[in-house]
Amino acid sequence: MKKLAIIAAAIACLSACTTGKHMDTPKDKLVHQLFEFAEQGKIAYGHQDDLSYGHAWTVEDWESDSLERSDIKAVCGSYPMVVGFDLGDIEHGADKNLDGVPFGLIRKAALKHIERGGIVTFSWHPDNLVTGGDAWDVSSDQVVKSILPGGDKHAEFMEWLRRAADFIESLGDVAIIFRPWHENVASWFWWGGNLCSADEYRELYRLTWVYFTKDRGLTNIVWCYSPNGDCTPDEYMDRYPGDEFVDMLGFDTYEFAAPMAPLEEDGAYFMEELRDNLVKLNAIATEHKKLQCLSETGFEGIPDPHWWTEVLYPVIKDFPISYVLTWRNACDKPSHFYGPWPGFEWAGDFASFAGYENIVMLPVYESE
Repeated sequence: MKKLAIIAAAIACLSACTTGKHMDTPKDKLVHQLFEFAEQGKIAYGHQDDLSYGHAWTVEDWESDSLERSDIKAVCGSYPMVVGFDLGDIEHGADKNLDGVPFGLIRKAALKHIERGGIVTFSWHPDNLVTGGDAWDVSSDQVVKSILPGGDKHAEFMEWLRRAADFIESLGDVAIIFRPWHENVASWFWWGGNLCSADEYRELYRLTWVYFTKDRGLTNIVWCYSPNGDCTPDEYMDRYPGDEFVDMLGFDTYEFAAPMAPLEEDGAYFMEELRDNLVKLNAIATEHKKLQCLSETGFEGIPDPHWWTEVLYPVIKDFPISYVLTWRNACDKPSHFYGPWPGFEWAGDFASFAGYENIVMLPVYESE
């Protein structure tokens, strides 16, 4: 399918969704903004935890910090348009998330970014309520069943939902993107493919939506459904909770270096896989009249000197995704980074990518 045909089909469906709406609420305005990106052939760039820490720095005193540092800004002069944060460990009432970022800092950074004109998205990696392990503990296939209504862990899980909702509520009257229970076709999380039935997964997603939206009145959330990318259309939709519960469709996919394979082969394989995933996503999103995004991607350590301009961009430019988000730059793991940073030898390639007319970044204003 040609680029214009892909975009035209998606825009026609999105227009049908937004026609007649007054765009009164923060959610309406955010949906409209995301729709406009797709309509104009633009893609917002996003980076996980961008304001909280970088490759060689971290916010020490978040209450006094102005939150102006950013690896992305230091490389290209603009903030990422989208910043992602994770709520893992909020379920325990902890002060910090699973990566050691204070929730006070996350709240402040999210609100600061929105105030600057940016977009914020939240993921959530809650621990395993049955085993006491983390989100990646897949030693039991009874977790989802146990936390649903009638399960012996349901009451405790509802308390976990309450704490997550409390945090979202504490942000006030702003709109955010929330994508719970992601990468659900694969089996590396306790809510994944082999760990629960499709019916159980759908019930878990709907339970979360109903509690947040109906019970707590959190109506400014753009709900994103984002399985892992390496799945068929049938697998993608098998656990889909339904159009009522989803505003945006995405998927997570990463490039990995194959042992002994040249970078050119890795890149070519990833481009083919990414394009195939985006074709499938576009067809599903068009049919269901949903926004689209590439909710997570990247290449750890970015060993390819032209990854941004010759691998990622040539594929995503042909699809009406509202944003693409690369994962974090860990300050405590030197090789664990997915965005550029000052001094990184291939940073110039990202700067070129960020400078493309259809890549949306967040400008830095003189007051900063």
